[in-house]
Amino acid sequence: MDKLHKIMDFCIRHQNVLGYSIVSLLTAAIEQIFSSVVFKCPCNSGNMLYGSVFLIVPAFILFLLGYMASTKMWRLLTGSCPPEKHCSCSTWGTCTRYCLVMLPVTARALVAPLTWIAVALLRASFYECAASGSSLIRNLMCKDKGEECHKVLVRVPCDETLLQKEKLSIEFISLQAQSQMIGWFLIAIITTVALISTCVSHCYSPVSYLQLKFWKIYTKEEQALFETKAKEHATRLAEINLKCFFENTNPASFYTPRNEDWRKISFLYTFSSQEQYYSMIHKYVNTNRGNSVRFGKGDQNLPGLGFVDEANTAE
Repeated sequence: MDKLHKIMDFCIRHQNVLGYSIVSLLTAAIEQIFSSVVFKCPCNSGNMLYGSVFLIVPAFILFLLGYMASTKMWRLLTGSCPPEKHCSCSTWGTCTRYCLVMLPVTARALVAPLTWIAVALLRASFYECAASGSSLIRNLMCKDKGEECHKVLVRVPCDETLLQKEKLSIEFISLQAQSQMIGWFLIAIITTVALISTCVSHCYSPVSYLQLKFWKIYTKEEQALFETKAKEHATRLAEINLKCFFENTNPASFYTPRNEDWRKISFLYTFSSQEQYYSMIHKYVNTNRGNSVRFGKGDQNLPGLGFVDEANTAE
């Protein structure tokens, strides 16, 4: 039982890394299935288009799905264009802030598509098919070798015996090596950028390491309690309404938060160096239910505090 508890504690403390790892592994597995079962290079003039589609289009779809799975994006967009208001950025600062908020969302959405492209490049099948139909590659590999070389090149991905029949073996192997080298360079660049961005976000964190750790614990506990209390409150309200409906009685007094209250705690978190609030709910209850002028004050949303708005992931 103690081992299970330690495993659960490890998973909770490293849930972001484990989440990204699981997404990457699933993406790599899907790419393996596509390469082995679905992908069949046509070995004609359509090689370039076919190979490029398998390399780029699934990555683009995964990128869109990453946006769709982002809680922070939906929290930012939900209610931003109500019917009674114009749907536009009122100020340049607002648009800039929206872009800053979407920057980490975009970075997380890129995990799956970049994994797809990197794994596909390491396997080289998509790249070989696309490159064999590329006019640039064809001109480089078939220079001074005649028109027959062009016809042979596009058929090579489907018939490896042509490597022995024609004098293209060295050049075709270089396509595989080129694809794998691009894949490794892409992985190295992604890792470097991730490390640098993480270091920068921690350097610009407005709070110390241990307070940041406490803050993350608080947001997780607050969200867990919010889910429990919200379920209890919704259940109680449903019971009252159903009882009144079936028994034809008047409803008892039962308080539920107003629309304005829900809107206030749904704002994206903004950090203020003058006040110490750990969430919008924390700020709401300590500013006279959001009626104080202090409620609207706050500095720009900082990358180091992005976890405050991402605690609610179980939708």
